[in-house]
Amino acid sequence: MAEGAWSMELDEAALARLAAHLACSVRAGDLIALDGPLGAGKTTFARAMIRAMLHTPALEVPSPTFTLLQSYDGGRLHVAHLDLYRVRDASEVDELGLDEALACGIALVEWPERLDGHLPADRIEIRLASASTPQHRRVTITGHGAAARRIDRFAKARDFLTASGWEGATAQFLQGDASPRSYVRLQAPDGRSAVLMDAPRQPDGPVIRDGKPYSAIAHLAEDVRPFVAVGAALSTAGLSVPTLIASDLDAGLLLLEDLGDGAYAKALDSGVAMRDLWTAAVDALVHLRRTPFHSRLPLAGGGEHIVPAFDEPALMIELELLLDWYWPAVTGSLPREELRAEFVSLWREALAPIAETPPGWVIRDYHSPNLMWLPERAGHRRVGVLDFQDALAGHPAYDLVSLLQDARLTVPAELEAALLDRYCASVAADEQDFAASAFRRAYAVLGAQRNTKILGIFARLARRDGKPGYLAHVPRLWSYLARDLAHPDLARLQAWYDRHFDAGLRQRTPDSGRGPA
Repeated sequence: MAEGAWSMELDEAALARLAAHLACSVRAGDLIALDGPLGAGKTTFARAMIRAMLHTPALEVPSPTFTLLQSYDGGRLHVAHLDLYRVRDASEVDELGLDEALACGIALVEWPERLDGHLPADRIEIRLASASTPQHRRVTITGHGAAARRIDRFAKARDFLTASGWEGATAQFLQGDASPRSYVRLQAPDGRSAVLMDAPRQPDGPVIRDGKPYSAIAHLAEDVRPFVAVGAALSTAGLSVPTLIASDLDAGLLLLEDLGDGAYAKALDSGVAMRDLWTAAVDALVHLRRTPFHSRLPLAGGGEHIVPAFDEPALMIELELLLDWYWPAVTGSLPREELRAEFVSLWREALAPIAETPPGWVIRDYHSPNLMWLPERAGHRRVGVLDFQDALAGHPAYDLVSLLQDARLTVPAELEAALLDRYCASVAADEQDFAASAFRRAYAVLGAQRNTKILGIFARLARRDGKPGYLAHVPRLWSYLARDLAHPDLARLQAWYDRHFDAGLRQRTPDSGRGPA
């Protein structure tokens, strides 16, 4: 079969499940061309896909045979459903607003041949034809143009589910974060649920320093092997992480335990106190610290993953995101070289003592978007931990400050102080040589480093990736950064930030125009 194509015989129920899974993969701008003779099941497929997009299984979805167009809002994307059977001239489609529909969502088009050669080059084609029995249809999905690679990926996922015994499950889209990974919840007929994690290997970006791309310098995972190895180690240490059900490491496909819908933000909305949630998460870090750290982690089936060190090059390349992306977004110009040199020098000075601490676990993104509340479990195991594939060997203060200075949710200063005290007291009870003052200094330094990095990342997401929503968190980051820079040992760094980012500049919304200045 040609690249970008996938075919199978399915009954009506399986056809609906296929449509629901495809609904998890589409993105704004996708045109899905539904091709086949009368009675082939085009409207059946469209109806199932629309219901999945709107998370409404019983939604009434009329055929647009006479209206030509039906529009649907309320899901993650606007959906336009067109039936062009009665269209005789492609110019009639212009009046239906197809281009406008694709600008903000997807279009499902029955009888796409009526577009008379005006189909976009990048599209997904669903061809339905008769099969071996009247109850089945031969379904062929083809990706054209840029969609070909995505349909290849979709086909790999479908084959993986079949091989894992989950081909009969219904798929539901799960909202991810700012990463290239995608997640789908699977509900099997027998009531079991699981999460499909689709994480294709990431290509190297451009070389930016020392012959390496950013991802290599910052030690970002390039495939799913670190996730599997780190997950097994954290589970052995007693943390609640998703159990691995099935995997295809080469394809970047994992089937994971479903930890439910109790993300920390949702738990807060349901009435669980922030103090209870964050206290349990602090206790989980204390528990993890009690477990001996090993940087060489075995992989099931052979091989190993070596946990990278959170070294100075990684810390510095993250810090410089502030100058590379945030500075241009608020000033409209590039920073002067002498400004950058002073920034780098001050930060190297601040970071130097941290390198002397024996390394431990740094989960790295230990904050509310990646924490689940599991009240049916006990103690620190009530905290479900996600997104740990970029874990490093470094200072344990990093994860604590990631939690207590959450970039997405405001942690009050008094709660932060109380939980920092709790952590230090718990560790001091375990470790006679624990130096609380040195730990608190590292906490402030790494908090300032992390918040500086995230300012750059959020500006990059807005300017490069077209995701300006993250800029709403910028004021919170500056507030946290002020807390960190108030540490007496960071007075010189504080002076640099005050000099180059005055109050007016900190309050300025970063420009979300494309690309760095």
